Amino acid sequence: MITHSLISSLFLIELSNIVTILIITVCVFLVLLILGVRKSYKLKAENERLSKESPNLKKEDYDDFSEGHIY
Repeated sequence: MITHSLISSLFLIELSNIVTILIITVCVFLVLLILGVRKSYKLKAENERLSKESPNLKKEDYDDFSEGHIY
């Protein structure tokens, strides 16, 4: 019969350590997600501000620098 101490000695990492590592990982990715969403809203607001600031610019007004390049 396999005893509990033998089974626990076979596993090098305990369940509490795995849970702690997972919680830390989730917190790090949550912070990155929040920062990304915040940056996205800031960029959207900046884009809307620039669109309102210069509504008379059209696509034809932009210089196309890619015509001379062959990729």
